[in-house]
Amino acid sequence: MHPAAIAAEAPQRPAIIMGATGAVTTFAELDERSNQLAHLIRSVGVGRGGSLAIFAENHPRFLEVAWAAQRCGLSYTAINSHLTAEEAAYIVDDCDASIVVSTARLAAVATAACSALATPKVQLRLLIGGDPPPDWLSYEAAVDSQPRSPVADECEGDFMLYSSGTTGRPKGIRRAMTFPPLGQPLRGVTPMLQGLGLHAGSVYLTPAPLYHAAPLAWSMGAQRLGATVVVMEHFDAEACLDLIDRHDITHGQFVPTMFVRMLKLADDVRAGHDLSSLVAVVHAAAPCPVDVKRAMIDWWGPIVNEYYSSTEGAGITWITSAESLERPGSVGRAIAGQPVILDDDGRELPIGEIGTVWFRGGMTFEYHNDPLKTAEAQDGSGRATVGDVGYLDDDGYLFLTDRKAFMIISGGVNIYPQEAENVLISHPKVFDVGVIGVPDTEMGETVKAVVQPVRWTDAGPELEAELLAHCREHLAAFKCPRSIDFDRELPRLDTGKLYKQELRARYWP
Repeated sequence: MHPAAIAAEAPQRPAIIMGATGAVTTFAELDERSNQLAHLIRSVGVGRGGSLAIFAENHPRFLEVAWAAQRCGLSYTAINSHLTAEEAAYIVDDCDASIVVSTARLAAVATAACSALATPKVQLRLLIGGDPPPDWLSYEAAVDSQPRSPVADECEGDFMLYSSGTTGRPKGIRRAMTFPPLGQPLRGVTPMLQGLGLHAGSVYLTPAPLYHAAPLAWSMGAQRLGATVVVMEHFDAEACLDLIDRHDITHGQFVPTMFVRMLKLADDVRAGHDLSSLVAVVHAAAPCPVDVKRAMIDWWGPIVNEYYSSTEGAGITWITSAESLERPGSVGRAIAGQPVILDDDGRELPIGEIGTVWFRGGMTFEYHNDPLKTAEAQDGSGRATVGDVGYLDDDGYLFLTDRKAFMIISGGVNIYPQEAENVLISHPKVFDVGVIGVPDTEMGETVKAVVQPVRWTDAGPELEAELLAHCREHLAAFKCPRSIDFDRELPRLDTGKLYKQELRARYWP
């Protein structure tokens, strides 16, 4: 399945609805416009396996560009729209982009990025909306002159997205490309969406930035099945509930931070929206505190599913609401690849022991232009890891404790910040929290929490004492923060991941 097949059956069905503006793109328009861009790509000599970069916010044409690249066999890279020119230039250069597509909103940064390229390979620069700067073409003018029919050598491409860079410079995650015919085979998230009951006529909500792997892949997967995708320009908790109510949303994908934001809305605001259209939702990207998961199931019903995976595709686990209530904190059992827990010497650990999570039999991948990092993530026997830490229970359910890079070693004892974060976020006066290790002359590191309070006026010694007591009530003393700092807003990525590298930099020389 793909948009062309849906356009033939239901040309006027909305393929995209923008959340704030209500702008609609039909499946006929999505099919025709992506064909036109595909022809333009071919006209400048970029064939299958070529590279295109999208540097855009959640824009009505974002998925149109992605589908054009997908249907003509390109490797396409969506770039975080919050990056600086220098950061964006690094990715454009590293991914070998021949074509760059950006928007009027990002024109200044995009222009500076292309001007800063170390070894320019870009043949075509397209700007969506507004007057293009020198060396750029108007996207609309360039595309509108092209045929609306498919290119002759149509085939499936794939995205190559970059790691968030929370522990170092971003790296492109490249999966093997085989260029099958468009629509064949249905793989990745599409069968998962079918398993959730999504079908032609369903309405799928994407509240996160499309430049991230899951929002992009799940949105395109939903469109393959004929569903309408409602795209939020940016996440807002109350606006999200309003869209579910207004558009009869049936499915959606969220991150735990979004759940927290919605749960902290006033009771009358939450009760003021009809959410009965929801059939199934999923969440991923970051561990979900047990209390948050339970509260969402109580509110939305047993329709909250969770999966654990990565852009690398090393493996996938899945857990339903019922299983989550039986095994609080688990991210489920494997549905792709087989998890195994190893110690630092590569020895397999017994059930219940904490170590690095590896998967055998998952998708093959490499880090673009970084054979050393690729080798570190794979052991030569078909196993791969992204550095998460956790353990398995007797029934094969996986539990995560944290990323290996975020582990705190205090006095020789390993401490996983996620445990304290989960306890603190459950406190009614905490809006957001990050727990890190900070320098300590005696212990090497000591545990510190940085809290964003619900009300800034609460910040101070009294709230610090209250939160420390709350931690001691629920955690062993060595796992508890020794001190708490307050911040008006924590550096959190749009995926919901805390940018701990930035948080740690405040305390480490």
